[in-house]
Amino acid sequence: MSEDQIKENQPVEDQPEEPEEIMEEAPQEEVESTENVATDVEDEVEEVEEEEEEVVEVRESQPEETLLLPRDTLLSAGIHIGTRMKTLDMEPFIYRVRPDGLFVLDVKKTDERIRTTAKFLSRYEPAKIAVAATRLYAHEPIRMFCKLTGATPLIGRFIPGQLSNPQYSSRIDPEVIVVTDPRADAQAVKEASKVGIPIVALCSTDNEFVGVDLVIPTNNKGRRALAVVFWLLARQILRERGELAPDRDPPATIEDFEAKVTRDEDEE
Repeated sequence: MSEDQIKENQPVEDQPEEPEEIMEEAPQEEVESTENVATDVEDEVEEVEEEEEEVVEVRESQPEETLLLPRDTLLSAGIHIGTRMKTLDMEPFIYRVRPDGLFVLDVKKTDERIRTTAKFLSRYEPAKIAVAATRLYAHEPIRMFCKLTGATPLIGRFIPGQLSNPQYSSRIDPEVIVVTDPRADAQAVKEASKVGIPIVALCSTDNEFVGVDLVIPTNNKGRRALAVVFWLLARQILRERGELAPDRDPPATIEDFEAKVTRDEDEE
């Protein structure tokens, strides 16, 4: 056998260089992949930060809620608290129902209706606006409202014929009437409809709109709620007439409008 044949038949010796090269290349791939992952994470973080900045900019660009009083003040007064009954008429003004079954009114819609009612009533002569209330907690708010605006108060039991009977000595002739509860003040609503004058009513979730022309959705039974609503209505009317600056409040406070009920009256 020749030397060349012997060399060809000899086994090839292991070459240590190749594994060394492989061992050197492997860590480089791991480093490169780690760097790529880190870069991807940084890119994602930057994208999230950019999105958060955009959200903040959008929030800042949105107009702030402008209510006649701070929302917390309105809610603490309970003007949004309705009853456990709901009518179809009042459904558009209801925000939600609580777990205890009470229907909750939309404060923003109450705010809008107070503004609308103030503009409407400001067109009439003060003495031609009548305000009726049978409910005890509405007596003081109406007294103060009429004192500030010049309207005519009809407090307590509404005497039949007070609007419709020409022979009645104490008959009045208003051009518009406001009632605190169309059910409790049903006689006033009936006579106002008969003589054909507009009727504005404070309505809770259990009220119907029969005979009513303009509704203010609100808690019409609560002492504090009635004080806040009539104070706001008086303030807005004075502002609409130009008798009060847009950034000023009337001399009387909400506390002045709130009914002071004695123990004897409460029992009655």
